Amino acid sequence: MIKDPFDFDQPISRENTNSAKWNYLLESVGVEDVLPMWVADMDFETVPEVKKALMERVQHGIYGYTARSQGYYEAIIDWNQKRNGWRVEKKWITHSTGVVNALYTTIRALTKPGDGVLVQPPVYHPFYRAISKNDCQAVLNPLKVVNNRYVPDLDDFEAKLKGGNVRLFILCNPHNPVGRVFTREELTAMGELCLQHDVIIVSDEIHSDLVYKPYRHIPFTTLSKELAQKTIVCTAPSKTFNLAGLSTSNIIIPNDDLRGQYDMACEQVAMKGLNIFGAVACEAAYRHGEVWLDQLMDYLDVNREYAVNFIQTKLPRLKVYNPEGTYFLWLDCSSLGLNNGQLEKFMLHKAKLWFNQGHIFGVEGNGFVRINIGCQRSTVEEALNRLEQAVRTIT
Repeated sequence: MIKDPFDFDQPISRENTNSAKWNYLLESVGVEDVLPMWVADMDFETVPEVKKALMERVQHGIYGYTARSQGYYEAIIDWNQKRNGWRVEKKWITHSTGVVNALYTTIRALTKPGDGVLVQPPVYHPFYRAISKNDCQAVLNPLKVVNNRYVPDLDDFEAKLKGGNVRLFILCNPHNPVGRVFTREELTAMGELCLQHDVIIVSDEIHSDLVYKPYRHIPFTTLSKELAQKTIVCTAPSKTFNLAGLSTSNIIIPNDDLRGQYDMACEQVAMKGLNIFGAVACEAAYRHGEVWLDQLMDYLDVNREYAVNFIQTKLPRLKVYNPEGTYFLWLDCSSLGLNNGQLEKFMLHKAKLWFNQGHIFGVEGNGFVRINIGCQRSTVEEALNRLEQAVRTIT
C-alpha cells in the first residue's frame, strides 16, 4: 500500500516518444503550436508496479510467443469482482488487441451484409466505420437531452428494433463522448427490448473504471441471466491505466455459442496472439493499481469541477455537459455561429487548441467539441484561458 499521494501534477515530457497525441501536430492538423487535448490518451505515468513488472520482464531478454497465464485470468476476475461486484468466469474471457478491433470482429462474426446495427449518437466515431466496413447498416437511436442530461430515447429505441432488421446493439457505457453512466433502470429497459426482439448486445465498457462519485458502473451482464446470454462485453486496462499502446483488451462473453463464433472470426484472420508486454502490464495493473486509480479519479474530478465551473462562469456562451464518467468534456459551441469547418479552424488557429470535433461523432455533434481533461491541471487551465481569449474575439 502506497501511503504518499501520487503526483499527477508533475508534467511528463512526451517529446520524441512517437506519441500520436503530441509528436505529429504539423502532419496531423497543419499547426505546430496547438495544445493537443483530443485522443483518449492521458498525460500521466502509469502505475509504478506496472513499470516495475515491465522492466523485470524486459530484463529476461527472451520475448517469444506468450500464452495467457492463470495469474492473468485471476487478475481480471478479481478486479471485476472487487470493483463492480461482477463474477466473471475464466472461460468467458477471450482476447482482442483493442476494443475497436473487437467490434469489427464481433460484427463480422455475428452479422450478414445488410443487417442493421443500432448505435446511440453522438457516439464514438469508430462504431460507424466498423459497421460500414462489414457491409452492415447503422441504425440510429440518438440520445435525447432531458434537463441538461443525455438519456436514451426508449420509444425510438423500440421503434428501431421493431423495424426487424437490427441484429446487434452497440452500447457505449460509460458513454463516449457525452459522459453518461447509464442507470440500472435505463440499461434494463434497453436490455428487455433487445430480448423481445432477439438483438445481441455488444457493450463497450472500456471506460467503466473511470466513473465519478456517486455514480456507479453496472456491467450489462449483471442485469439478468437472460441478458448475460445475449451480451458481449468489451473491456480493457488501456484507458484506466494509460496502456493503449500495449494493445491488450479482454472480451468477456458468457454465452458459449457467441464466444465460439467470436473466437472463430479471430482465428479466420489469425488474430489470437497476445502481446507479451500487454499481458504483463494488464496483470500488474489489475493486481496493484487500485490505489493509483482511486487517486487518479480524485484528481480528474477536480479537473472536471474546475473546467465546468470555468466554462459556466467565464464562457457562458458555451454549454458544457458535466460528465458522470470518462475524462472527456462535451462542449456545445453552436452559439458561436460557426459551421463545422469554421469551428475547427477557429479552435486550431485562433484558440491554438486541438480538440476532437463533435461532428465526427454524428450529426448530433455538429457545433460541439470533445475535450480530454486527462492531463495536468496546468494544461487544463492553459487550455481554458486560451479558449476564453479566443471566444472574446467573436462578437
